[in-house]
Amino acid sequence: MTTDDISGMGPFIARMSRFSERLGQSGRERPWAMDVAVVGLVFALFCLPDLMSAGAVDSDVPRALRARLTQPTLAGMLALQGGLILPLLWRRRNPLPAFGAVVTVFVLQWVLGVVLRADIALLIALYSLALHGRLRQLPWACGAMLGAMVLVALRVSVAVSVWVALFFLLSAATAALALGLAVRIRRAQVAGLRERAARLEIERDQRGRLAVATERARVAREMHDIVGHNLSVMITLADGGAYATDVAPHRSKEALVLIGDTGRQALGELRRVLGLLRDAADERTHEPELSPQPGIADIDALCAGVRAAGLEVVYRTSGNLNSLDGGVQLTVHRIVQEALTNALKHAGAGAQVHLTITVEGTQLKVRVQDTGTADRTSRPSNEEGHGLVGMRERVALYAGSLGAGPAPGGGWAVEATLDLTPGGGAS
Repeated sequence: MTTDDISGMGPFIARMSRFSERLGQSGRERPWAMDVAVVGLVFALFCLPDLMSAGAVDSDVPRALRARLTQPTLAGMLALQGGLILPLLWRRRNPLPAFGAVVTVFVLQWVLGVVLRADIALLIALYSLALHGRLRQLPWACGAMLGAMVLVALRVSVAVSVWVALFFLLSAATAALALGLAVRIRRAQVAGLRERAARLEIERDQRGRLAVATERARVAREMHDIVGHNLSVMITLADGGAYATDVAPHRSKEALVLIGDTGRQALGELRRVLGLLRDAADERTHEPELSPQPGIADIDALCAGVRAAGLEVVYRTSGNLNSLDGGVQLTVHRIVQEALTNALKHAGAGAQVHLTITVEGTQLKVRVQDTGTADRTSRPSNEEGHGLVGMRERVALYAGSLGAGPAPGGGWAVEATLDLTPGGGAS
């Protein structure tokens, strides 16, 4: 329960709660000052009245009890008071020794027949032991406390019944013990809540950083797929156009037109991806102009671009592809796009690419194989390009598998398998 919750229960309780919080914080920051203040307060409230009335007979004490009590000298009273309250200076750092010292002086005082108001120090020491000490020490402390209370009850039995005296004395001791345990439990709960709040804050920050990293990886993958493919097509067309300038000028013009079309297509896709990154304020002010995500129907355009760049593509499909959801179609499109880009880069002039997309039951298979002879094994086996990593990540979303390597009949093959069952994709 926070201070704000308590404030609704009344101004007094709210003020007391705020005072308790400030007192606890002051005690944690300056423990010695707090302990000295407690000893000074006990001395002012309970020791000074006895010192000021030293030698005088207290009229409130019954005559029968007065005969069994001893009136100490001023020096003796100071010694007993010091023995009772000075150990309270160590009540938090060494609660058990402090309690032992207080109860020893308390027993000695009552054996001598001396009554002091400073006996309140015994209850404070018990409270401190319950709050700061080890729990397994409490049974021994309670036993010592019971023995001391029995001694007091026997000493005052001439004026008050032993059982009545024990009832009130043990009630006071139980209250001190219960208060110490209650404060201890409350502090443990508050510490647990603070630790949990700190842990939740750390987890929130980690989730935020993970979400940012995931989004960056997704955007980087999209940018790589878009820019990598279209730039590869444009570079190939530009090289072919430069070669055709002297041989067939009209072919050079066609290459330039195709370069322009490919660049406009890439620019449109980049605008679509970057549109997703607009600020919320911009989205509220302007309607986002986003085109649909590419799917299997757009693979024909990919093949046309690759053919225009000089690579022959044979494209075949099998099964009901139109019933696939948008996420699967986007994954297939990006895998084909990356595989065709790699074929365009490495297959070499005159190569042929066979592209097959097949739906068989709950599995979708994509196979892209070229007939190129260029060496693609020069890269170390433990290194993969961004494109291959991106394909593996996309396939993993649908609990699939990806294979890429030299084909048995020559060339290079990329084969991906996606699981189309409702539980096969990532949730």
